[in-house]
Amino acid sequence: MKKILIISGIVLGACCLLVLLLVGGYALYLQLSYNRIPDYVHLSTENNPGNVLEPETTYTAVTYNIGFGAYEPTYTFFMDTGRMKDGTPTQGQYSRAFSEERVIANTQTSRSILQSLDSDFYLLQEVDTDSTRSYHVNQVNMMIEEFTGYGSVYTNAFHSPYLFYPILSPHGLVNSGLLTLSRYHIEENLRRSLPIDNGFITRLTDLDRCFTISYVPVQNDKMLSLITLHLTAYDEGGTIRKQQLDMLLDVMEEEYAKGNYVIAGGDFNHDIASTIELFPSQQEIPDWVYALSPEDLRSHFSFVIPDNYDEVPSCRGADIPYEEGVTYTVTVDGFIVSDNVEATSQVISTDFISSDHQPVKLSFRLLD
Repeated sequence: MKKILIISGIVLGACCLLVLLLVGGYALYLQLSYNRIPDYVHLSTENNPGNVLEPETTYTAVTYNIGFGAYEPTYTFFMDTGRMKDGTPTQGQYSRAFSEERVIANTQTSRSILQSLDSDFYLLQEVDTDSTRSYHVNQVNMMIEEFTGYGSVYTNAFHSPYLFYPILSPHGLVNSGLLTLSRYHIEENLRRSLPIDNGFITRLTDLDRCFTISYVPVQNDKMLSLITLHLTAYDEGGTIRKQQLDMLLDVMEEEYAKGNYVIAGGDFNHDIASTIELFPSQQEIPDWVYALSPEDLRSHFSFVIPDNYDEVPSCRGADIPYEEGVTYTVTVDGFIVSDNVEATSQVISTDFISSDHQPVKLSFRLLD
C-alpha cells in the first residue's frame, strides 16, 4: 500500500510538473510572439487607378465591418456578454465561424451587398487573411478579385499568436485588418497605430489597432484625407477608447490644418447617432456601448447622422442570436467629416444576414 502511494505521488508530481512546464512554455511563447507593428508605416496601393476627384461633384463611400465572415444571424461570439431585461445573463457561444464553407458564403454575401451599393470608396473592417477563426480563408483576396476597377490598400489591424482559449475550441491564430478600395487615384497611404491596453493578455488580443490615411488628390490641388478606422470594443471603463478617439481627432485636426478635406469612416464601437436606447429590445444596454455626441468632436468636424438613424441600426449584440425586437441594436458605424465636406448618409438594411454590422453609405461633395 505504501509503495502504491509513493508511486501515485510520483505520478501526480510528474503530471503537475508537466502542466507547469506547458503553462510556462505557453506564456513564454506568447511573450516572445509579441511584435507590434510600428507607427507611421507607409502602405502601397495595389492596382492604383488614375482617376482624380473633382470639387463640387457628388461621390459615395461605404463603411462595413464584415465580421470575418462568421456573423450570420444565429452566430454568437464567446467574448460578448449581456443581460436580458428580466435579469437573465447572456453570453455568446462560438470562438470560430461555423465552417469554412459558411465563411466563404458569408463573405460572398457581404461582397454582393457592397457591389450592389456601387460606391466610389469602400472602407472595410475585420477582413481576415489567415486566421483560425475563419478557417484561413483569405477574405482580402476574395474582395479584391471582384472589385477589379478599384485600387486596394490593406493593413493588418489585428494579429495574435495562437490563443488556446476557449480550451475546447481555441480562438487560435488571428491575422485580420482594414481594407480600403478606391475608384480614384491614391497618392500615399499612412498607417497610424492606436493606443492599446498593455495588460499581459489584452495587449495580445488587441495588438495592432490602427487606422489608415489615404491621400486622394483633388483637381483643385487639394487632397482628400480618407481615414479607415476600427476602434476597440472590449475596454472596461472606456479609458483606451478615449485615448484612441483623442489620437484620431488630433490627426484629423492636423490634416484639416493642411487645407485637406477630411473624411473618417469605420466601426467606432461607440454610439454615434444617439441610438443607445432607441431601438426596441428585450435586452439591457450592454456594458460595451458608450455614447458619443457632437460635443466630443473638435471644431470644424461633425458626425454624419444617417437620414434613417431612427429606423435602421448598424450593429447588433452578439451575445444571443439575432432576432428583431429582441436582440440589442445600436448604430456604431459611420462617418466624421470636416466642414469643407457636404455629406449625408444612410444605414443599409441587410437583416444582419452575413455580419453583426450593416453597411453605412455616405454621399459627399468636396466644397471648392
